[in-house]
Amino acid sequence: MIILRDFCMEDSFLHKGLRRKLVEELREKGITNTRVLNAISSVPRHLFMDSGFVHFAYKDKAFPIAANQTISQPYTVAFQSQMLDIKSGDKVLEIGTGSGYQAAVLLELGAKVFTIERHKILSVGAQTLLPKLGYRPRFFYGDGFKGLPTYAPFDKIIVTAGAPEMPEKLVEQLKPGGQMIVPIGGEDKQIMTHLKKHDDNQCECSEHGAFLFVPMLKGKS
Repeated sequence: MIILRDFCMEDSFLHKGLRRKLVEELREKGITNTRVLNAISSVPRHLFMDSGFVHFAYKDKAFPIAANQTISQPYTVAFQSQMLDIKSGDKVLEIGTGSGYQAAVLLELGAKVFTIERHKILSVGAQTLLPKLGYRPRFFYGDGFKGLPTYAPFDKIIVTAGAPEMPEKLVEQLKPGGQMIVPIGGEDKQIMTHLKKHDDNQCECSEHGAFLFVPMLKGKS
């Protein structure tokens, strides 16, 4: 049993057992990438949630966090990670740090993660929590629509909020041969869109079903 000193919660055998059950549920729903399933099994999701929701941490559901945002459904986290086919050493830009859960999964997959969040309270919270769990992405507080041009290009880009249209500035920051996954649509529904940028900088998009994310907003708050 691992007890984290700075938390009133622990990562117990019970939590690990619940994660194994969650992994089996995700497998039944079509997540086949073993590395992604192992990452989900390794990250203590309950530590990324408000204490009032701890008992629901390993249900395959999204839950509220601060700033009227949510921690994504585990299936969604696994689906986006699987679609991007993260390789060890990939330089990955995450738009929407949120609780930090998706960033932790990407780091478990061996990615070099650059993560940007527009809500100050979430950015500060993730910067406090993730290092205590042994995860050290590069954190940025700013407008996700702008991305991080100073650090581009990226091998992969993952957007964890619903974008009204394809974010062209992010496409520009993707290296030739890179991939981006972004949910596109209105507030009631988005279509998961997978973009591949070819070596000649031409892009190819494919759609992969309807999802529901909090909206991607411009500016900082």
